Amino acid sequence: MVYMEMYLISILPLYTHRIFTGKKKIELRRFFGIRPSPGSLFVVYSSGSVRAIVGEFYAGEVFVGSPDEVAEIALRGETGVSKSDLRYIKGSRTAVGIEIRGARLYRRPVKLEELRTIFPGFQPPLSFRVLREDEPLYVLLIKKLRELS
Repeated sequence: MVYMEMYLISILPLYTHRIFTGKKKIELRRFFGIRPSPGSLFVVYSSGSVRAIVGEFYAGEVFVGSPDEVAEIALRGETGVSKSDLRYIKGSRTAVGIEIRGARLYRRPVKLEELRTIFPGFQPPLSFRVLREDEPLYVLLIKKLRELS
């Protein structure tokens, strides 16, 4: 069986809003060993005051390099990335810029309290983590959210 490359990603509400309104076109991350491929699916957990799985996007191009190299790419054109956004990757040895494509909100967000009712002990990732098609979070919840949207 061929699996789709998927990730669960935590994003602050301000940036979540920018993504789903089409204003933010590149997501910045500190590199910690996971390099997503173009076409990967990212399921978005909006952290902060929202605390819910809210939607998804696909990765377009994925840029990996020094923070300065990724910043140079992220600031080209109308990407929705500002210089103040670069603080997040500053100081990391390697950074990642993920081009956002096909962003869509789910019809209904699933709050952290609901997630923990269905999946006791659920912890959203600090950055992002691999999401497998055969794990209960995908099979019992995200797959259904995707079908309804």
